[in-house]
Amino acid sequence: MKSIIRAAIVATALVIPVASFAQSQITRAQVRAELAELQSVGYHAGDGDQAHYPEAIQAAEAKLAAREGATAYGGAANGTSQSGGARVSQSDWNAMYSR
Repeated sequence: MKSIIRAAIVATALVIPVASFAQSQITRAQVRAELAELQSVGYHAGDGDQAHYPEAIQAAEAKLAAREGATAYGGAANGTSQSGGARVSQSDWNAMYSR
């Protein structure tokens, strides 16, 4: 009985990482589409410029984001916000915090 339980635990331990790894893969077509988008804004992969690689790809991604109207954390926000100004009147403040 113990050997069956051990075998089940070992099998589970081996299957879980494989299942999670399979979910994170992208297809070759997706990679090619992303590369084509980057090239459309002026990025050239494999041009031999290893010294400026991070800056070049980040600049190309920023251009893509600006072209698509996106931000780093989601789409463009349409709306307004208000900051500053009195939040609580003085009489309400005194009623809450004075004894």
